[in-house]
Amino acid sequence: MIPAASIVFFAFIGFDAVSASAEEAVNPSKSLPRGIMGSLLLATILYIAMTLIMTGVVPYTVYERYLTAPVMAVIEATEQTWLGILVSLGAILGITTVILVMLYGQTRVSYAMSRDGLFPSFLGKVHSTYRTPFLGTWFFGVLASLAAGFVNINILAEMVNIGTLAAFVLVSAGVIWMRYKQPNVPRGFKTPWVPITPIISILFCLTLIAGLNWDTWLRFLVWLVIGLVVFFTYSRKHSHLHQK
Repeated sequence: MIPAASIVFFAFIGFDAVSASAEEAVNPSKSLPRGIMGSLLLATILYIAMTLIMTGVVPYTVYERYLTAPVMAVIEATEQTWLGILVSLGAILGITTVILVMLYGQTRVSYAMSRDGLFPSFLGKVHSTYRTPFLGTWFFGVLASLAAGFVNINILAEMVNIGTLAAFVLVSAGVIWMRYKQPNVPRGFKTPWVPITPIISILFCLTLIAGLNWDTWLRFLVWLVIGLVVFFTYSRKHSHLHQK
């Protein structure tokens, strides 16, 4: 169950992009927690409902033959082949919206990092008319397109999962560190029940990471080393916060 949860975690990624829009929210202390919890609750209800319907129509043992497209097992069992067209179209639209949301979050994160000097300044360049970080959008859009075109989708999904889970671990640890080391820093909102909530988050994320295979671990470690090299050779020296 844990390895399966480690893979299906990909389906829940997206709620974290809400936090990337903090600077564009009118009242982030209220709207961000509501957006994150609301999207998580709605997605969970929909996934559970879909699972109940699918396992109600076809025994779960049948899905072993449909690992890449389990919904097709239900369509074949009900002999509604026309429904396959709608399901395929919905899958394409769903994946497209996920990519757009992830790119939105990435451009906002890179914008904040470039503003501090951690990333090159061109990633934070704002369009004169639309007031959006357009160069960062193009840069990461091209990278995402190349990855989608030339990298196996299963490898991509596992890499996205382990990267996101590792980021959640660091964020949770950062909440504990900030609460005790810098308790007087102004905050838009506070995590409740510190350190219990962050510790539970860290344990759950590490459990899901442990469910991924060794190949994914190795790729993540290589990618992490590359990131650390960039940080210590460029980002740390150019960080405005570090210079202060």
